[in-house]
Amino acid sequence: MAWDEWQQLKADAAGRQSTRMQLNHVDGEPPMPSQTGDLKVKNGDLSKIGSHAHTLYNQLWDKARVSIPSSDTAAGDLTGQGFALGGGLKHVSNRWDEQLKSLMDACAQISNHMQTTKKVHAGDEHYIQRQMSSIDALDAGFDERVGAPGEKNPVYEPKKK
Repeated sequence: MAWDEWQQLKADAAGRQSTRMQLNHVDGEPPMPSQTGDLKVKNGDLSKIGSHAHTLYNQLWDKARVSIPSSDTAAGDLTGQGFALGGGLKHVSNRWDEQLKSLMDACAQISNHMQTTKKVHAGDEHYIQRQMSSIDALDAGFDERVGAPGEKNPVYEPKKK
């Protein structure tokens, strides 16, 4: 391909892009809520995630660790009999144990984080409710009017002659 041909292709591509440009919003117009991708999480969702992580942790503890003692025993026996395979099996067993511990730690962190997040959000909700209820109580004090709503209170209005 010649240099001139390459330059021509680049210019054509740039021309096509500029004429077909489309906007998905007008300047100054706020985006629709469906376009912003707001994340909504409920306590039930957090509880399920934490529960699943805890269940996985327990299953890993009960079922995945079973092979470690038998593998270590077999590796020791093979090594004692002079087989090089014993060292390889011990290495595999050690790596399995390391990876299993790493996975179990991750499950525990997820479970604990979901519990903490749930408690923090519950505390935030209670705080917001307390603040809003105190505003409602303050508003109720201002609603005890002498006149009709929206009208000026005649007590504070100068009398007309």
